[in-house]
Amino acid sequence: MTNSQRPYGNRRTPLPTAQSPASEVPGRPAENRQGDRPAPSGKQRDAFFDNAKYLAIVLVAVGHAWEPLKGDSRTLEAAYMVVYAFHMPAFIIISGFFSRSFDMRPDRLQRLITGVAVPYIVFETAYPLFKRFVDNDPQQEISLLDPWYLTWFLVALFVWRLTTPIWKTVRHPLPLALGIAMLASVSPDIGDDLDLQRVLQFLPFFVLGLCLRPEHFHRVRRRSVRILSVPVFAAALAVGWWAAPRMNTAWFYHRDAAQELGEPWWVGPVMVLVLFGCSLLLTACFFAWVPRRHLWFTALGAGTLYGYLLHGFVVKAGDYRGWFDHSALHGPLGWIAVTVLAAAMVTLLCTKPVRRVFRCVMEPRMRWAFKRDTAEPARGGELREKRETREKVSA
Repeated sequence: MTNSQRPYGNRRTPLPTAQSPASEVPGRPAENRQGDRPAPSGKQRDAFFDNAKYLAIVLVAVGHAWEPLKGDSRTLEAAYMVVYAFHMPAFIIISGFFSRSFDMRPDRLQRLITGVAVPYIVFETAYPLFKRFVDNDPQQEISLLDPWYLTWFLVALFVWRLTTPIWKTVRHPLPLALGIAMLASVSPDIGDDLDLQRVLQFLPFFVLGLCLRPEHFHRVRRRSVRILSVPVFAAALAVGWWAAPRMNTAWFYHRDAAQELGEPWWVGPVMVLVLFGCSLLLTACFFAWVPRRHLWFTALGAGTLYGYLLHGFVVKAGDYRGWFDHSALHGPLGWIAVTVLAAAMVTLLCTKPVRRVFRCVMEPRMRWAFKRDTAEPARGGELREKRETREKVSA
């Protein structure tokens, strides 16, 4: 996963001001919802974050495609563990970063419902129906309380976003979030409802994103960090190769307590801290190599939630139909082919034509469901006044 980029040394180009919470979901355009028109002046998207979201979602799809094949090779298993150590943490950190301005304002709550809750209901219903027909499993039940496959992230994002005002209020949010994650890792009684184990164990990454500022992303994008990230990733692969036959990869999913994985209770908090540190280090190295300029895939960063939710149907179809059992795929050339196909598939699913087709369920307006926000015209006037003031000052 290398991306051509001119070395900028220690020269830093200031990041634009963080987008408003109109970008409720990573991969959700910050501009208006009426089409794919560019954002208005003052809300220009930052290419770095769109590039990071696209590359992260490619790694998510590649990791899912590797899963049926990784048992054949210790090397592939090591690569799988390294990818799983940071691809979702990176995605979640960006989610938190763009949630910093979230409050309980009616228009933002509406976007949270239409952009997160509604897609969850749609895909939590669609995935079990898909399994019924493709896998010939008439016993597959539909349950909105038991997230199926990829939909756990929508539940988690909904909960994290609602609790954002709390994390902005407490004095030490990150240690508190880590404490909650550690307690969750020793609490098997939490159960599977709404996949709360994942919600709580991934929580520190979201809270970390809330605490970050644009300058923090500058620091990891220096040339020295990019150079240091190469031996770090090499060491991570070596550790993964050593740990592959010794470590349960379920630790990277953050969906089980230590007791459910057959370990003593005290292992849970230790693993939470160890994996948080490892994930944070690898995520920083990943961000260091994310290009900061506009490239051919930058625009696809606006559609990563589409790619995330839709690629699961293709991966699961391959699993149900036995596509991964083909002998040609169980070797180095097969792994490369699967990697390329997975990357191409999720890239296609992030494109504008696909987003236009599925926008009705991914970004429904649902104006009929909400009361009119009487404060919105006043906010619009305030924004216009601030913009006019800036223009006068610049003139």
